[in-house]
Amino acid sequence: MGVGLATLEVMMTSYAQTMTRDNELGGGAAMAAVAAMIATLFAGSTALTPLYVIYKQAFGFSQITLTLVYAVYVVGNLTALLFFGRLSDAIGRRPAAMAAMAVAVVSALFFLFAENLAWLDIARILSGLGIGIGAGTGTAWLAELIEGKDKSRAAVIATSTNFVGLGLGALISGLLAEYAPWPLRLTFAVYLALLVLVTLLIWRTQETVTRPGRLSDVSMRPRLSVPDKIRAQFVAPAVTGFGAMALVGFYAALAPSILAQQLHATNHAEAGGLFFELSIVAAATILATARLSSRATMLAALVLMIPTVALIVAAQVYASMAVMIAATAVCGVAAALGYRGGLQVVNQIAPADRRAEVVSAFFICCFCGNALPVIGIGVLSSLANATTASLAFAGMIIVFSLVALGFGAKYAR
Repeated sequence: MGVGLATLEVMMTSYAQTMTRDNELGGGAAMAAVAAMIATLFAGSTALTPLYVIYKQAFGFSQITLTLVYAVYVVGNLTALLFFGRLSDAIGRRPAAMAAMAVAVVSALFFLFAENLAWLDIARILSGLGIGIGAGTGTAWLAELIEGKDKSRAAVIATSTNFVGLGLGALISGLLAEYAPWPLRLTFAVYLALLVLVTLLIWRTQETVTRPGRLSDVSMRPRLSVPDKIRAQFVAPAVTGFGAMALVGFYAALAPSILAQQLHATNHAEAGGLFFELSIVAAATILATARLSSRATMLAALVLMIPTVALIVAAQVYASMAVMIAATAVCGVAAALGYRGGLQVVNQIAPADRRAEVVSAFFICCFCGNALPVIGIGVLSSLANATTASLAFAGMIIVFSLVALGFGAKYAR
């Protein structure tokens, strides 16, 4: 009798496992679901871009406060990077992805019901946390879902869908804000519905970690450093990543205000469309230049950053939308090449036993680049004017580019 029950239990377990496998998304469908998760998470970070001007009027805060609302997002990013970098390795890709989506849902709810500045800050921090967990999990998941030894496709898919999500988030938000009612509510109601749909897909996506552990297995001790022997080589990609993300941060946080105040373009869809242009150009650049060497890609980005900031300042001085559109396109190319090239160089120079640690240090440089210059421009805009702040920003980017070019040329191999 005991043997019969044991046999029945084994049969039921086997049947349940077979049913789970049959119901799971695998292959191309699984890759599409994970790519959709990455794009959806990043869309939430730029849904605010066309809405900043509306929030500024509705809540009555200053330009400095606006930039701080944007920059506080990095708190969530850094928390995820420092404390949860190994989460999906320990508990599995699907549970970590579900956790990231849950955080994103809570963030969207805070945005949906925001009544004051504190709600916005909490929502932005949670958004950064969800993206920080989900992007790393999704990239690793894609690499494991791709058949064969060439895993570089995972980085290309992850980074390109990253930019596609950023662009769609800004574009759809801008269109809803301009042409639909309840601009500060409807955007996040739509986003919540999208999050629920993608979460259902992720729940059915094939797990690739064969022996997932428990949450208690995750180390919460942050450890970040760059080995002495590669520090000089690390400078060029680190500064490149900083500059590339500074350009993206400039457009995400400040371009809508510049459009409204200096270019007199008050259509919210135009603000979303401008960032959509940047993101789509960046995604296309990543796909088109996938075969270029990492160092050539990085150095090309550094060279392009100089005309990019020159065009941004010219657009403000001459109040020209045409010049701003040109600047946005060049910025998209520079940001894509800088982010991808810098990351690949870091992967090449990092010792195998400390690669994750060195890559994390690179990402911290990127996150700081995304936030710190934006805060500085906001402060200068309040003390002087937006053109003076942009000139200071341009000067910083040019100096950083020249320094990185010097280190990149000296330590090229």
